[in-house]
Amino acid sequence: MYNLLKGKKGIIFGALDSNSIAWKTAERVYEEGGQFVLTNAPVAMRMGQINELAEKTGSQIIPADATSVEDLQNLIERSMEILGGKLDFVLHSIGMSINVRKGRHYTDQNYDWTQKGTDVSALSFHKLMQTLYKTDAMNEWGSIVALTYMAAQRVFPDYNDMADNKAYLESIARSFGYFFGRDKNVRVNTISQSPTPTTAGSGVKGFDGFIAYAEKMSPLGNATALDCANYTVTLFSDLTKRVTLQNLYNDGGFSNMGVSDAVMSTFTGEE
Repeated sequence: MYNLLKGKKGIIFGALDSNSIAWKTAERVYEEGGQFVLTNAPVAMRMGQINELAEKTGSQIIPADATSVEDLQNLIERSMEILGGKLDFVLHSIGMSINVRKGRHYTDQNYDWTQKGTDVSALSFHKLMQTLYKTDAMNEWGSIVALTYMAAQRVFPDYNDMADNKAYLESIARSFGYFFGRDKNVRVNTISQSPTPTTAGSGVKGFDGFIAYAEKMSPLGNATALDCANYTVTLFSDLTKRVTLQNLYNDGGFSNMGVSDAVMSTFTGEE
């Protein structure tokens, strides 16, 4: 432990259970001296074990629907009251596709479900940052991070409309990040993580195949949830004060690979 976040305060969205990247991040932020409020949608909180995490990290929980500006305003105001001032970091770790959950193919979407998924997975990030921006809730040199996936750039057929949601999320990070940097000296980045066996991720068809393929393709192997948590800690810290508007790959090198020996051997039969 390096006390990288000593004295820093923030909000962590999306911790559901111990498999969640947000959960691992909360644990690491706590270990590095940071304080935070935990939040998730009320329905997600009923499914998870967030109370256990709150007790472990000495944190308070504020339920909030991230698609509701009113809920976000209440969350941010109450968080600043609880933490005793403006925020230094925020983690957006939210994603949901009803089309994926209900098994609807990308070429046969229910558009009401598509819009709901876009609102939860991407537009919520704009709503969050707009609320933070308008209420001047971030300290100077604060850091906002959202989690994304490589399907925003490349085709993963079974990732369905979540690929579109992630592409939109990354665009929002760049566009709003410009104004947050220019006006508030706050940085905004996304982390493109390896496929990770979280409760949410496991709902994608063929997810085990995603993980196995990425493991064979990546020279360092897949990044774990803990790896992502550690990377997020560095982005919350003062060591990365001039890093902004970036989509940062935490994927063992997968994003720069064309093919690997391990993958080729499955086709040639050679070891």
